[in-house]
Amino acid sequence: KGFSSTFTGERRPKGDRIFEALGATDELSSAIGLAGEFSSEKGHTFVDQLHKVQCMLQDVGSNIATPLSSAREAHRKRTSFSEKPILELEQWIDSYSEQLPPLRTFILPSGGRSSAALHFSRAVCRRAERCVVPLVQAGEADPNVAKYLNRLSDYLFVLARYAAMKEGKEEKIYIKPEL
Repeated sequence: KGFSSTFTGERRPKGDRIFEALGATDELSSAIGLAGEFSSEKGHTFVDQLHKVQCMLQDVGSNIATPLSSAREAHRKRTSFSEKPILELEQWIDSYSEQLPPLRTFILPSGGRSSAALHFSRAVCRRAERCVVPLVQAGEADPNVAKYLNRLSDYLFVLARYAAMKEGKEEKIYIKPEL
């Protein structure tokens, strides 16, 4: 009948922003899964990190599916989201960034299949973040969830560049079209 239940048992319309955010997060995990498969074929060592990110996205989803307005203390404990995964992403970003040449121009999603799939994942991540931010602002989701998605998009961008570099693939740069 067009309704679904949150983790707290509350019935909401399927078009509710909670389900929109859950769908975007699920799509993000799928995009990362595809990027992981392409990256695995190339022997990239960061594939385990991508798997860990997919597991964290399950926790992101649990937090989103537990609106704080209807959550009991037991729900909140079970679906809380800490700052630790955010700090881990920041360490990964720093580690890969140190190995990359400085960015001097806009780059386009490119650099081989692994890199392009990671760029696509980054774009999906940004959409998921845009879906989650209103939930955080409304006090329905933990602010750390939005922070995690924000840092995750940066991680995916840096990783896309790293994958292109490791595979010896050229990143296409933005060139202003002459009109």
